[in-house]
Amino acid sequence: MIEQVAIAFEHKDYQTAAKLLKQLQKESPENPWVQYYLGRLHEVTQKYQDAEKIYRQLLRDTRNVKIVTLARQGLRRLQEIELEERQRAISQAKSEPNNTELGVLVLEPLSNELKTEASQKFAQIMQLDPYTARLILPSRGWRLYRTGQVGELKFYGKQLQQAGIACFWATIVQIQEIQVYQVKHFQASTPQATVVCRNEVNQLGFLTFDWSEVTARVVGLLPIFEQVVDVDARRKLEWKTQTQDYAQFCDLHIPGRRCILRLYDNGYEFQQGLEIIPQVSQNTIRINWNSLSSWIDQQLPQVKIWSDFTSFADTTLDQTEMLSHIKSHIDLFRREQTNWDSAFHLYSGLVFVK
Repeated sequence: MIEQVAIAFEHKDYQTAAKLLKQLQKESPENPWVQYYLGRLHEVTQKYQDAEKIYRQLLRDTRNVKIVTLARQGLRRLQEIELEERQRAISQAKSEPNNTELGVLVLEPLSNELKTEASQKFAQIMQLDPYTARLILPSRGWRLYRTGQVGELKFYGKQLQQAGIACFWATIVQIQEIQVYQVKHFQASTPQATVVCRNEVNQLGFLTFDWSEVTARVVGLLPIFEQVVDVDARRKLEWKTQTQDYAQFCDLHIPGRRCILRLYDNGYEFQQGLEIIPQVSQNTIRINWNSLSSWIDQQLPQVKIWSDFTSFADTTLDQTEMLSHIKSHIDLFRREQTNWDSAFHLYSGLVFVK
């Protein structure tokens, strides 16, 4: 009867093949040829997961060289089908309005207990080996995983979310649309807060808001680089770029007004406006900044603080092309171009739009 099944498949008479296999399953359910043709029937009727399961089981359980070869060919066909369907779906996703915009796909952290299972799913979706997949999945903080057209990123992101792998995507346009105001100082704190600030074209003005409008705080350190003289291995003098200090930044997010209030230690006028810090003129900038941060803590006790910028930057700084599209809204004096400033604005912007 197996020969009849084979002939039915040759003539693409799958209805006859199904009837014969139904009978053979009752008579010889363990026969590897019966299992193979059952896998073929699943394959031609587009039950690809069932077909893959049978082919892999045959590779594990049978020593028949012919069946092993056929099972491997079946798995190869399934991989080609999956690749074609994936490319078709990606092309369709890209063709939808606005899906050609530049975007980013960000992975969210997973506990080590969940990583083993998640890395297998991640490997399957992204066509990676499990070891590499496990290394990519973050344990703490966000990881910028991929940049490209947002339609494709959305396609992969949805698959990852369905597999239980936390991630999100956003367009660079969404980041660019956020208004950023550089806070010079607080003018008042009750009943509403008022800040003196500068807008994107450096105009000075006031902004008054309720503390309840603030939904997030983003803090981070940006390195300050300087050229220093060093002695190399041959005891010759050479110039090197080294991190000499860090600038401290704090963003207050007010999504209801589509804006970010940005404060940083050397840009805040501690001796102006509302008296927040006693003996401000006698303190160092760091002491004043820490005091200002503590005061903001008191005003926003329930607001989440996002402070994993440095780990996020480690996955982002080499994305020079993408970061070149992001205006940093950071006014630090830089002797040379650096991606740190745009990376911080991207991190804060992603918190804002998520």
